[in-house]
Amino acid sequence: MTVDDTVQNLVLRDVTKVYRTGDLEVHALRGVDLEVAEGDFVAIMGPSGSGKSTLMHILGCLDIPSAGTYELGGLDVSQMTERSLAQVRNARIGFVFQQFNLLASMTALRNVELPLVYGGVPRQERRDRAAEALGRVGLGDRLDHRPNQLSGGQQQRVSVARALVTEPDLILADEPTGNLDSVATRDVLGLFQELHSAGHTVLLITHEADVAAQASRTVLIRDGRISTGEVA
Repeated sequence: MTVDDTVQNLVLRDVTKVYRTGDLEVHALRGVDLEVAEGDFVAIMGPSGSGKSTLMHILGCLDIPSAGTYELGGLDVSQMTERSLAQVRNARIGFVFQQFNLLASMTALRNVELPLVYGGVPRQERRDRAAEALGRVGLGDRLDHRPNQLSGGQQQRVSVARALVTEPDLILADEPTGNLDSVATRDVLGLFQELHSAGHTVLLITHEADVAAQASRTVLIRDGRISTGEVA
């Protein structure tokens, strides 16, 4: 299997993550077991410091476990090189973050194009795909607007379009509504519902129960461990 194969089930087995600074050890994850089926919509919920963002980084191939295994579509990514991890991230995983992470000097279209630039996609094709992705999130008339010309909800829609433009199988969203008002939150969560209905696997990291309630399944994490009180 190669990194170009379709992402299917996500399986973590006894995953730990330890950060070391001198003699100090911080155990961020402590023996996490988790399975997410292809096409599932899962919320990972926990308070600050629970390990949920560390877990998201491992699921998104932004970091690797200190111990244990993480299989992505049958491939043990915990044994991959950084180059292979980067290929997986760019080709198969779309990221949505709380801070939007848009480049202020670029238009919405150019921001959405960026993952395709890194992937070596020809200019016209990437512009067409970026415009299509922005259309999917309801911003087809905002292609030439820069972030400071858009509302917070619209900026998050641009970041969702950027996550979609590589046609990923997996969408990872880390506190995506944290900077949004209630109206924009409903709109963005509606987008995730649409992505789930279209067959994408969606993992949503949040500390808010009402946001987690939008997922098909909620997993609780506390003190680096998946809680036995997992919510169906």
